[in-house]
Amino acid sequence: MKVEQIYTGCLAQGAYYIVSGNEAAIIDPLREVQPYLDRLEKDNVTLKYIFETHFHADFVSGHIDLSKKTGAPIVYGPTAEPSFDALVAEDNQVFEIGNAKIKVLHTPGHTMESSTYLLIDEEGKETAIFSGDTLFLGDVGRPDLAQKAANLTQEELAGLLYDSLTDKILPLSDDITVYPAHGAGSACGKNMQKETVDTLGNQKKTNYALNQPNREAFIEAVLDGLSAPPKYFGMNVAMNKGGYESFENVMNKGLNPLSPNDFETAAEETGALILDTRPAADFHKGFVPNAVNIGLKGDFAPWVGAMIVDVKQPLLLVTEPGTEQEAITRLSRVGFDNVIGYLDGSFESWKNSGKEVDEIKRISPEEFADQFNTDSKVIDVRKPTEYTAEHVNDAYSKPLDAISEWAGTVDEKEHFFLHCAGGYRSMIAASILNSRGIRNFTEVEGGFNGIKKTGKVPTTDFICQSKL
Repeated sequence: MKVEQIYTGCLAQGAYYIVSGNEAAIIDPLREVQPYLDRLEKDNVTLKYIFETHFHADFVSGHIDLSKKTGAPIVYGPTAEPSFDALVAEDNQVFEIGNAKIKVLHTPGHTMESSTYLLIDEEGKETAIFSGDTLFLGDVGRPDLAQKAANLTQEELAGLLYDSLTDKILPLSDDITVYPAHGAGSACGKNMQKETVDTLGNQKKTNYALNQPNREAFIEAVLDGLSAPPKYFGMNVAMNKGGYESFENVMNKGLNPLSPNDFETAAEETGALILDTRPAADFHKGFVPNAVNIGLKGDFAPWVGAMIVDVKQPLLLVTEPGTEQEAITRLSRVGFDNVIGYLDGSFESWKNSGKEVDEIKRISPEEFADQFNTDSKVIDVRKPTEYTAEHVNDAYSKPLDAISEWAGTVDEKEHFFLHCAGGYRSMIAASILNSRGIRNFTEVEGGFNGIKKTGKVPTTDFICQSKL
């Protein structure tokens, strides 16, 4: 028997590939399924089942395309009501893959259909759980996403999650391997460890949620400090539950090279958002007016989801040459399927055509230190926990994911400095503000990390984020 975790760092997502004999199973596949098909062919095995731990909110799964291409049925846990053909399993139902078995443990709480899959090896030993968003390493799934669909409060869902963990997961052997659906960086939890695999025994010792004295304490601890979920989550759930356009169609539509004139015309006629995926270091020097910068070399897809929100929004891309396919792929993973083309020749072709060009004023941390004084206004777009841990004295905390709320309160007559931790998020913020006509700012390259290294700018005392 072989178990392989296929981890995608930019989504902090784990898919799983299991082989026993000449049969295979895949759990929570990514949107683009060709790598799985290649793996199946290489191993000369037949895909017997596609297991989904739940209707995912943070990414669009590849279950539908994979099922169409292989004929393998899609399996959900009890109570699931997908809009396509699927096997809705019963609690404790067992599926055979070669000489191994997978047992369905219904573990509602994150969502009502959430299920954990227990792997039983060829010798009949329980060896691993694929815990989806029920149990993470260091955390458990947030119980506030399915309130509307379940007609339950987040407190009631948290209580169900406690029951699921107590009745189904904690009684399992300590030596069982835990394979979660997500790791650190995912918005599906608040306290995930950086590791992506662990033993259940270690989680029983180290996971705060598994060490609460009772149900009431668990509910309070799990709900404490939950930030609002990204607004695109509901749209991804709808796609995973109701179906979506094939990945091949999305890619073929998006791989449409446009000359500067055609690009400009498409933007005017379609109302498309211009998404520039180049690094911030290149973007600020020159870009197509009104473009929003979300760099491909970063947490690209989650920030696209958080900033653009509407997965149906038409998009026109400006990319580094040769990265168009990667950009379309990563957009599709979070449901943004409406890429209508990209700027052929990248920004250089736009610039060389003589069309209007915009810029963002960016300075180094040293320049910021030289210009900073007690009257300087500084906006910090990091997460509240990052800000609370340490920040420039008297800086304003304005998180990037809330920019739609605070952008309208900016005094356009007062200059301010803009920074994040390293420059990725602050350039996203800068491009959004610029596209809204707010230009009275200077963005700081290298962010707070660079500012602190200068030793010239007063900051608050450091507080470890794990204690916040």
